[in-house]
Amino acid sequence: MKKLFYVFFSLFLITGSTYAQETEKEKTPQKGHIDENKFRQLKDVLATPNDQRTASGAPGHQYTQQKVDYVMNLRLDEANDKLYGDETITYHNNSKDHLEYLWLQLDQNMRAPNSQTPLAQSKGASGWQTPAQFVDDNMGKKKDFGFKIEAVKYEDGRDLSHTINRTMMRVNLPEPLAPGSTFTFKIKWNYLINNVVDDGGRSGVEYFKDGNKAFIIAQFFPRLCVYNNVEGWQNMQFWGRSEFALEFGDYDVKLTVPADHILEATGELQNEKEVLSKEQRKRLEKARKSYKDPVVIVTQKEAEANEKKRSSKTKTWHFKAKNVRDYAFATSRKYIWDAMAVDINGKSVMAVSLYPKEGNPLWEEHSTRTVANTLEEYSKLTFDYPYPKAVSVNANDGMGMEYPMICFNFGRPDADGTYSDRLKSGMIGVIIHEVGHNFFPMIVNSDERQWTWMDEGLNSFVQILAEFDYDAKLFAQNPTKNITRYMSFDQSNLSPIMSQGDYVQNFGPNAYTKPAAGLYMLRKTIMGPELFDHAFRTYSKRWMFKHPTPADFFRTMEDASGMDLDWFWRGWFYTTDNCDIGIKEVKPIYLTDKPNERTKQLQAQYPGYFARLGKLVFLTTNKEDANPADVEAYINDLPADKKANLEKLPKFMYQVEFEKPGGLVMPIIVELTYADGTKKREVFPAQIWNKDDNKVFRVFTSTKEIKKITVDPDEETADVDMSNNAWPKKEESKFNKFKNKMKD
Repeated sequence: MKKLFYVFFSLFLITGSTYAQETEKEKTPQKGHIDENKFRQLKDVLATPNDQRTASGAPGHQYTQQKVDYVMNLRLDEANDKLYGDETITYHNNSKDHLEYLWLQLDQNMRAPNSQTPLAQSKGASGWQTPAQFVDDNMGKKKDFGFKIEAVKYEDGRDLSHTINRTMMRVNLPEPLAPGSTFTFKIKWNYLINNVVDDGGRSGVEYFKDGNKAFIIAQFFPRLCVYNNVEGWQNMQFWGRSEFALEFGDYDVKLTVPADHILEATGELQNEKEVLSKEQRKRLEKARKSYKDPVVIVTQKEAEANEKKRSSKTKTWHFKAKNVRDYAFATSRKYIWDAMAVDINGKSVMAVSLYPKEGNPLWEEHSTRTVANTLEEYSKLTFDYPYPKAVSVNANDGMGMEYPMICFNFGRPDADGTYSDRLKSGMIGVIIHEVGHNFFPMIVNSDERQWTWMDEGLNSFVQILAEFDYDAKLFAQNPTKNITRYMSFDQSNLSPIMSQGDYVQNFGPNAYTKPAAGLYMLRKTIMGPELFDHAFRTYSKRWMFKHPTPADFFRTMEDASGMDLDWFWRGWFYTTDNCDIGIKEVKPIYLTDKPNERTKQLQAQYPGYFARLGKLVFLTTNKEDANPADVEAYINDLPADKKANLEKLPKFMYQVEFEKPGGLVMPIIVELTYADGTKKREVFPAQIWNKDDNKVFRVFTSTKEIKKITVDPDEETADVDMSNNAWPKKEESKFNKFKNKMKD
């Protein structure tokens, strides 16, 4: 997440733009019809509406989605970096279809010995090198990563037929699962946890110099794929980049870890008395009533003492979570723990942070406050945050990953505790971003693997607004200006936003910054905050805990705002065109008493109007053809009432030809600077280009002389070339002249 319309000199009853355009038409040969209309509707692109997804962008009266419940018992083997799990899955078929099998995701198999991910990565000129994270540095052999599926069984213990296809597993049902029916089965598994620093990945174990470890664990269990009316099963392989689409359900999870660990996870803790000390429970209760500042539940001093121990005992933490689409947890004996309450429209939600001493003082100063601010700001623009908490966990440098109610974030000062503003802004920014993912896609549950921008782009947009609110000075930025460098890349290095996430050039700009910049532009420049915010909130609420598609987003934004935005979606999302709008020519317009062919045409067209003037006054863009003395004499001879009317008319007129070398249509934002230093700004809507995609004309009138005309003065339309955006043009520097001469 303005408009400008100047009526031309009223004495002549017609706009200068019409005159100029008609004149140009006489000079320019007309091309044959080519379907390049930038304003044509998206009906040829978007899916046909139906009873599950309406033309307005809302879920239809027949909309359905599946539900999957999990009961899990997990055990962490800290010494050997292994995770063991037993899970019972209950699948609810809420669709109208009979299902012959179920598909599950096995994300950990992306790094299994037989993974094809390294084979798909081109490395170096020959492309033969194997990525280091798949090789044991000491033995030169592939590490034994990936799921070890020990058993897949019916609820009664009988073996259940299944087939593993790399990162996917098909469970073969004994008979088709009827609409409205459920199927319960069990899976027993284990896997070697990857070193998240050396082996890479979105989760894993981090080793510290003192011999301690921190486990940030996610995508760790076989979980159901989405089945919907758009594409049936979403069973695309996981190649490591594009994330996932999942079903909502209820989780009942017991996690057994070393007794001296502090643990946080998706869901609400069910057994505080069994896993927390009396003092910790007392501090936690205080945090639940502290809305201003975080309360420290495990202090740094306590964490430092704790990390020197190695308990041989275990504790089992029990969590339950309702209506979530995934599960994650973090555990370590090194963790400091603080929390505070956040008031979300009368409901109390907990903002929580876990971090080792290596994260201080940065984390104790900002993490939990950032979580709280994020929940508040995102709730304003979308919906009230529905979950009981949001947790930020400090992980290794470069980490930023999200799951329901919990996320893993980077940010550690130097050993002496000092840090730069760049590190501070990076840490705060990534916490806002990852906590914000609770809204997109953990609640507004889009398909990340298919349409990455629907969660990353939307989330990055709201992140910009939340950052401004947290610290406007630290996060001073112009998203539309920042994206211009990317949009001016050679076309061979660009992909449309509407590309599947595994098959795009420049993944970051494509999925994050370009969609975010586009939405920022929609809000600030094209729609205005009032219309945009209402439409964006409508989309968010319509698709809470549901599976939206791009068409649902595009249609809702238009439906709730009353604006036709197909031209914007088509250009910004479906093409790699850029915006370049400039001033080609400015012609001052003078008064004369010499008629030309055009004014004769006007006289014939409007005889009654010109008869009332008593005498003709004409226009010219040629100063030599003007006859100011005769015009002045004519005005002096007029009756007093007509003379008074003429004196009110503008004394200065300028015909401006705007050009558009770029492929995108955008509003034309014009700033006029007058001789006395004052300024005036006007905005022409994008529809100004609906008759001619290359050039348009406007005439500006004023009682004061105009000394400068600037297009897009605040650089808010992502214009990739500002050299043609001002009149009179700045004289080219000697260096640029030399540089351009060398190019020639």
